[in-house]
Amino acid sequence: MKTGWLLCAALLVAALPACKREDPQVAIAAQAAAAEQEAKDAAAAFDDAVSKQNWALAKAQGEVLLAEHPDSEAARRVRPQLEAVIAKADAAREGLRAAGLWSYNAEPVKGGKQLSAAIYAKEDVDVDGSGPKPVRLIFRDHPSWGRSAYLVLQAGDFRCPGGCKVQVKVDDASAKAMAATRPKTDEAIAMFIEDERALWRMTNGAKVIAIEFPTRDVGKRTVLFEVAGLDRGKLPAWK
Repeated sequence: MKTGWLLCAALLVAALPACKREDPQVAIAAQAAAAEQEAKDAAAAFDDAVSKQNWALAKAQGEVLLAEHPDSEAARRVRPQLEAVIAKADAAREGLRAAGLWSYNAEPVKGGKQLSAAIYAKEDVDVDGSGPKPVRLIFRDHPSWGRSAYLVLQAGDFRCPGGCKVQVKVDDASAKAMAATRPKTDEAIAMFIEDERALWRMTNGAKVIAIEFPTRDVGKRTVLFEVAGLDRGKLPAWK
């Protein structure tokens, strides 16, 4: 009885290594199949984001796919598309940034509603020797005063006695002189650009508008406005 038990035990022990052994090729194939499935899933997520024109998500999915499964069939298919998707994602992000630079206001006033679109200059400028300060460009549509375009300072003042000229440059085009006036009021430090319709048209399709204006204290100064994100529908009467 004891001898039989020992024989069974010996056979069982001898069989254990055989049970634990696994064909390495099978394991490698299983890993490859799992990786290929992950790549296919990532490519499907990429395709879905592209179909929905969610360029930021498509960019992220494509970059992850190429980083984690660069030699997969899915990566080979997606790789030629990724450059265009990245460009669209970057353009969409820039569009959102540019749109966020503008602020809009609709204010009830006597006779109707005043609409305005305003943007701060890309960088503050020193207009009176006290240090850089913000400068704003505002387009306004008032039921009584009509349409206006003007610059607003937070400090200092414009030098524009009886009227003056500003130089307006759109992107890489040559600068254009435009008439401007400083109203006789202390309520706001503002200077109106007389041909507001022309200035509004200049923003259409433009990326940057530079305006050089005369100051009372430190001579001429130039400010840059990144106007590409202007929502022209906010001031429908200007079309």
